[in-house]
Amino acid sequence: METVETINNERISVGDWLITIIITAIPLVGIIMLFVWAFSSNTNPSKSNWAKATLIMIAIAIVLSIIFMAIFGAAFLGMMDQDMLNSTEY
Repeated sequence: METVETINNERISVGDWLITIIITAIPLVGIIMLFVWAFSSNTNPSKSNWAKATLIMIAIAIVLSIIFMAIFGAAFLGMMDQDMLNSTEY
């Protein structure tokens, strides 16, 4: 009888990876499944590591997006204020 360790160390087939990628492409379901695969003890270690790395990349992308929006938003508002000061029409 196979133990959980033997099952978890099997190779993941190309078909399984295709299904995994398709599932992660579904907006809300994909994020939930990434957490399930990343922190479940029954998940293959390579899929678990991939899910953890993907979650880290998503977190980095969100943080960078917030930083860029703040910088460009402040620059845009600064230009708008400058235009309002230079405008003769109210």
